Amino acid sequence: MAWRAALRSKAVIPGLLSCSSHGRLCASPTFITQRNNSTSPKIKVDYDQTTGVAVMHMQSPPVNSLGLDFLTELCISLEKLEMDKGCRGLIITSNQPKVFSAGLDILEMYGKSPEHCGEFWKVVQEMWLKLYGSNMVTIAAISGSSPAGGCLLSLTCDYRIMADNPRYTIGLNETQLGIVAPFWFKETMVNTVGHRNTEVALQLGLLYKPAEALKIGLVDQLVPEDQVFTVATQTMTKWLTIPEHARQITKSMMRNPTIDKLRTNREADIQNFVSFITKESIQKSLRMYMEMLKQRKA
Repeated sequence: MAWRAALRSKAVIPGLLSCSSHGRLCASPTFITQRNNSTSPKIKVDYDQTTGVAVMHMQSPPVNSLGLDFLTELCISLEKLEMDKGCRGLIITSNQPKVFSAGLDILEMYGKSPEHCGEFWKVVQEMWLKLYGSNMVTIAAISGSSPAGGCLLSLTCDYRIMADNPRYTIGLNETQLGIVAPFWFKETMVNTVGHRNTEVALQLGLLYKPAEALKIGLVDQLVPEDQVFTVATQTMTKWLTIPEHARQITKSMMRNPTIDKLRTNREADIQNFVSFITKESIQKSLRMYMEMLKQRKA
């Protein structure tokens, strides 16, 4: 898999805890910052060993698009945190103004070979599997818009706190691009907001304003924009008071049926995605969407 290959290659190891080519740890006894040696890491993780809480900062301008390199960094960072038994909680947030994540990077799907599309989809699956099945308490601190794959990323978390700003939106709007959300996107949303809300949202490709998202349960709490991270930290403290084994077993009981379904059908899901995304009609839809974005920027 692409993310495992990256993990083995020193040339592309983003997010590791090192300050030299030998991988020596460089941090205080209680606070660790994970970053790679690249001039522009897409993911930065701050880990406070005293509290056992890590903060993952998405910092890939302009909109934290979920591309192959970005997702590879994210998966590697998640794997390292899971390996540290002292890390009990993870807050995911964005360093980009007005956006959490704009979703999957269309450039990874447009005009690419079937092989590339397949590798890209593997790492999308891996991101979801690692986050949705994480033993850690996971909280999304959503300080901006979060459409499509950005919404999926937030849905993998245990709790979602969003900025109460009507300019922001969140939702799985794939159908507006002519794309069909795969079964595990759908089931993640069903598990969160119920069957009927999901059916309407996915068919129409709805993007919800924060108040609407709160009403259907797509997010759990709205707070002023400048308080999103503070409230996420306070909420994490509350979640961590629950006995860990009981919380983890309960989480697994709720989520494992969906996780197992993807694990059992990973290759078929990849083949379905590649077959679909490389169709001429779908490529045309993606091209039209990109042209529309260019016109907006102009």
